[in-house]
Amino acid sequence: MIEPTGLRREAASVLFNLPDYHVIDAVDLPGGGRRVVIEATSPPGCPVCGVVATRVHQRTWQRLRDVPVAGAVEVIWCKRRWACIEAGCPKRTFAESTAQVPPRARSTVRLRAALVAAVVVSGRAASEVARAHRVSWWAVQSALSAALLVLPDVDQLAGTRLGIDEHRYRSVRFYRDEGGTWHRFEPWMSTIVDVESGQVLGVVDGRDSAGVGAWLTARSQAWRDRVEVVAIDPSAAFRKALREHLPAAAVSVDAFHLVKAANDMLTAVRQRLAREHKGRRGRLVDPAWANRRLLLRGADTLSPAAWDRLHRVFTSDDPIGQLEWAWAVKEHLRILLASTSLDRAAEAMQVLTAVVAVADMAETDRLLATLEAWWPAIEVLIITGVTNARTEAANTTIKNIKRTGRGFRHAQNYRTRILLVSAARNAA
Repeated sequence: MIEPTGLRREAASVLFNLPDYHVIDAVDLPGGGRRVVIEATSPPGCPVCGVVATRVHQRTWQRLRDVPVAGAVEVIWCKRRWACIEAGCPKRTFAESTAQVPPRARSTVRLRAALVAAVVVSGRAASEVARAHRVSWWAVQSALSAALLVLPDVDQLAGTRLGIDEHRYRSVRFYRDEGGTWHRFEPWMSTIVDVESGQVLGVVDGRDSAGVGAWLTARSQAWRDRVEVVAIDPSAAFRKALREHLPAAAVSVDAFHLVKAANDMLTAVRQRLAREHKGRRGRLVDPAWANRRLLLRGADTLSPAAWDRLHRVFTSDDPIGQLEWAWAVKEHLRILLASTSLDRAAEAMQVLTAVVAVADMAETDRLLATLEAWWPAIEVLIITGVTNARTEAANTTIKNIKRTGRGFRHAQNYRTRILLVSAARNAA
């Protein structure tokens, strides 16, 4: 900041540190805090002809919202309206403005930047940031909405691998229609992520093909042609949208959800056996229930002691051997997903099919049907290794945003927060 030498309060201007302004007065207020009066350091040029103004037409006192400086500070700007001295200029008078206080602004640029940084970078709630900076919640949200407008357009981001996953936007709601019938509404949203960088590219309503398809349709053809692989959960709706709007992209199914499906199958078998043979749900005295988490662990992670516990479960709490067969199906699926080539994957699939045939259970048959339906996507997973790990990480960040804000009622504000936080993390 450039200040003329010899000013009485030049040190105050340096401490206040607002570029293009200097402090002309500062007083303590009776209720606490202080009032700082500032003025622009140099006359502006006419916005039409560019001639530097020399004559003041009018002075007004405008209150500015600014960052807190050494406590509560009320900032008053002695704003001047200048007269254009150029005879042929149609602009007779004009108000001064600076880079820190653009035309018609009520807040300084440094305050808006501080608000955005506090919410996006520090992860604070908008209401808490508003109280700390002595502004309204609307001022914070306005700064966030303005920051969203300067983010790079999605079509300019050269992503070749995407991930799509859903998350619940807010709690389940019930509403009554005109006929008096109650309906259940689950407010889901789908997140589109660049799995190479982890940046969230878009957030759309619902978890069906319509929302994702509309978002893909809004992208340019050149952008869609760049997409090579898309990782999704075993979701028929997402696969339908990709077939319609990204026909040239390969679809990869996420390995985590396949393993989760196998674990759910094993849990369903364990619960069914407890009901059939004990007439009740599992209890702590039942080895299968007491070691239910051990059953879900991978065989390659078990210690000798864990193997002994697992053997005791199969010998003492598995009268017809179905639990052990279900566990074997789960492990063969893990072997299949660890394959390094399509030939090994095909061999592992043949073995898995044989084990399912021997197991002869409805739960394992349903799992095999799911694997057969998604076999082309499993082959893409084995070849490319593209998973939804970055997408799940983005969903974890989204949940933290939602918890910090104690939930969101406005969907656009929710999207704004997600996109800004993701872009800030990707740029760091």
